[in-house]
Amino acid sequence: MVHEITHLSTPLTVGGMSLTQALLQRRSVRAYRRFGSLSLAHLGQLLWAAQGVTSDDGLRTAPSAGALYPLEIHIVAGVVEELVSGVYHYEPHQHRLIRLHTGDVRAALAVAALNQSWIQDAAAILVCSAIYDRTTDKYGHRGVRYVHMEAGHVAQNVLLQATAFELHSAIVGAFDDQAVHETLTTPADCAPLCLIPIGH
Repeated sequence: MVHEITHLSTPLTVGGMSLTQALLQRRSVRAYRRFGSLSLAHLGQLLWAAQGVTSDDGLRTAPSAGALYPLEIHIVAGVVEELVSGVYHYEPHQHRLIRLHTGDVRAALAVAALNQSWIQDAAAILVCSAIYDRTTDKYGHRGVRYVHMEAGHVAQNVLLQATAFELHSAIVGAFDDQAVHETLTTPADCAPLCLIPIGH
C-alpha cells in the first residue's frame, strides 16, 4: 500500500509569544468551535514542538532517556486546511506526515475516550503513543517510568505551543486502549498514552 506524504513547512524557531506568557495563559479547554479549522502550518509547528528534531545528531524538542525516543505521534485530522480528514503518522526526521487512512474518525475517537463527546469538536487530535521496548531494552522495568516522563514533556510542549498560537487544547488520559488502536490502526506494540485535542 502506498501512503500519501505531506511535507510540512520549516518550523519557526524565533519570535512569537514568550515562554513566560505561554505559561501564564495555558489552560485546559474542553469546548471547541465545531467547524473551526486548523492551519497546516500551525499543525506542523505543534508536531515539531512535540517531537521535532533540533540538532544534527537527531536530538529533539522533548528530552528522552538515552535519546532512545520511544514515542510515536499520530494526528487525527478533522478540519485541517490543505489536509484530507484522516489518520496520519508524524515522521520527525523528515518533518512530514504519512497518511495511514482517510476518513473523519474524531467521533470514533471520542467514543474510545469513554464517550467524551467534546473531543470530536476539536479540529485535530494529537495522539502520543509509546513503543516501550525501545527504552526498556536498555533500562529494564525502570524504563516504563522514563517513557511516561517523556510523554509528559511532549504534552506540555504541545499545550504551550497551542497557547502561543491562541489555540485551545487539553490532555486526555481516559480511554479504552484497544478502541484507540482500532480507530488509528496502529501496531499492537504502540501503546497509546494520551490524546491532545486542539481547536478554537
